[in-house]
This record gives sequence, C-alpha cells and structure tokens, in this order.
Amino acid sequence: MTKIVIACDSFKESMTAQEACLAIERGIKTVDSSVDCLLIPMADGGEGTTEVLMQSLNAMICNVIVKNPFGKKICATYGMNKDGVAVMEVAASCGINLIPREKRDPTQALSYGLGEMLKDALFKGAKKIIIGLGGSGTNDGGYGMLCALGAKFYDCHHCLLPIEIDSISKIHEIDLSSVYKLLGNCQLIVASDVENVFTGPTGATFVFGKQKGASGEQLQYLEESLVHFQKVIQKQYDIDLAQIKKSGSAGGLGGALYLLGAQMMSGIDLILEVTQFEKHIQNADYIMTGEGSIDSQTVHGKTISGIAKIALKYSIPVIAFGGRVTEDAQNLYDIGVTALFSITNEVKTLSKALVDGKKYLEITANNIYRLLESK
Repeated sequence: MTKIVIACDSFKESMTAQEACLAIERGIKTVDSSVDCLLIPMADGGEGTTEVLMQSLNAMICNVIVKNPFGKKICATYGMNKDGVAVMEVAASCGINLIPREKRDPTQALSYGLGEMLKDALFKGAKKIIIGLGGSGTNDGGYGMLCALGAKFYDCHHCLLPIEIDSISKIHEIDLSSVYKLLGNCQLIVASDVENVFTGPTGATFVFGKQKGASGEQLQYLEESLVHFQKVIQKQYDIDLAQIKKSGSAGGLGGALYLLGAQMMSGIDLILEVTQFEKHIQNADYIMTGEGSIDSQTVHGKTISGIAKIALKYSIPVIAFGGRVTEDAQNLYDIGVTALFSITNEVKTLSKALVDGKKYLEITANNIYRLLESK
C-alpha cells in the first residue's frame, strides 16, 4: 500500500494548513482510495503556528481581552495544556491582519497586547510559553510588550516615560526587575521563520517596515528609535541585538524577548520536533507539502525547506505545491525537493486561486498523483 505524508503550511488568505492537507488528500483519494494518507499540518512561526501546536500538544483554548496595536480592546486567543505549556502568536494581539490597510501606521502601533497575553498565561500557571513571531503589524522593538509586563523606562531626568512610540528614542534607563519576577522560572521559546537582526539594512525596519505601512520618512524615524533602544540595551545588559539573529522578527519583538532570556528557534524546526515529523515519515513513499508562495526565500527556514532536509535523509521524494512558484525557487532542488507545482496553473490569476484555493489544490494534487502512478 502506498503511504503519502501530507504536510502543508497555510496558504495565506486562502487555506489553513489543515484545509490544505485535506484538499490534497481528497485529490489523491479520488484517484486511489487505498492510499494511506497521513496528515501533519505544518507552520513555521507565522500564521497558523498556534493552531498546529495546539493540536500536537493537546492544548485548550484560552481567551483574553487585550489591546490591539492602536489600543482598541479585542479578544485574543492562545492555547495551554494541562502541563502548563502555552502557545501563542504575535498576530493574535498585534497582527497586521488586525489593522485595515488604509490605517496601517507603525509609528503609532504598539505590541502591548502581546505582553497582556503573556501575563494572562503566566497568571494561569504557564511553565513554558512558545511564541510564534509571524504577521506582526508593529515596529516598536517590543517596547509595548515590555511595558505591559511591568517594565519601566526612564528618560535622562529619571522621569517615567509614557507608553507610546515617541518614548523609545528618549530611553535612558531600563528597569526589568518586575518582569523578571513575573516570569519566574517560566521558559520562553520564540519561533520565527526569519533570521533578521534588530537594526540595519537587514533589520526589522528596513526589511519589513514598508509592508506595515511606513513611508520613507517614517522608516528613518523608526530605525533611529530602534538603534537608540539597541544602544541602551547594549550599554545596560551587554547584549548587542545587531548581532543576534531573529532579534528583528516581528518588528523587533524577537530582540525584546531575547532580552528576557527567550530561546530563539527556527519555527519549522520547532514544529517538526513537536509533531515528531521524522518518526512519522520514515516509511513513506512520498511527502506532499505546500504553502502560499514558494520563492527564493523558501529555502531560508520556511516550511518546505525544513521538510525537504529531513526527507533527504531517507531519500523520500518531496512534491511541493504553491499558490505561486517563482523561477528562483529552484534552489529548493538542492536541498531535497523533488518537484514544484503551482496550483495557479489551473487558473489564470493568483487572486482567483486565493478564492478557490482548496478546489484548485485538490485538482492539482489529483493530476500529480495520476502522473506519479503512471510511471
């Protein structure tokens, strides 16, 4: 009997990881109902990370009222299991998806809501908290989050600074004693799918600020604020965030969490470990995976690259589907991907595929499996 492991990430604005896996399974079963399909939904620290981890850890849903990036109260959701392992996403409290496109302005947005989520989990007895850093709409270096946890920031006159973006450039001294006391022995794990540092050309602001709504002038203002923040941190804690990979994740939230002692992990490596992926695939004939966009960046810590590297150890063919597959994605062939297919081959536009994503992924998987069976 043929065994196929189906391990997709979400297709942004189209399918969750679970929906994508089910669509591929339907396509295969249409051709051959006897195929043994094992579904392992994936994520890499971005959208869908909480959902995937909650399933693997048998976590229950927790709801908490927090402030969104502009201070409006919303209900955010995270998960926690009976062993005190909590999982949450930045996107649930300060995600770019919470801000209408015309209102996106990172010079006004704060990560305060994430701090409120963390505090809620700690009050409920969390012993370990896993935080997915994808999809943020903020660029405050974690200033808002730290304030929500009880951090105090003082200016050069030792006056307490208000909780607003303009305060970052005025920080002279940081007091994290209340935060460390609150955290106690709780272990923090950061899951991120990018390697960007805190500042500089490959830092939080210049790589991600524009897509969060910042203009050229605003980018310079945000960068100067984070550079100042970074210098204060280096002077007071002897930590140079300009050298710490993933510190620029989620508008610098990665750096703030590193300051609190968080362990920085590749999102896909964490998911592969928690789901025991390597154990499940060892006797598979094929692995089918996919995500919204497969491009030159996919090889750098994205879902498909993590899966391919493990599959290569066991010489298992990896078939990857994307809503979009660019020519420069061919670097994936070097790390274990066998073939790449775009589901938009079935339609004329990407926007159409986003609307009918599940149907076209199912059709594409159906066609590819027929091709495999014919060989």
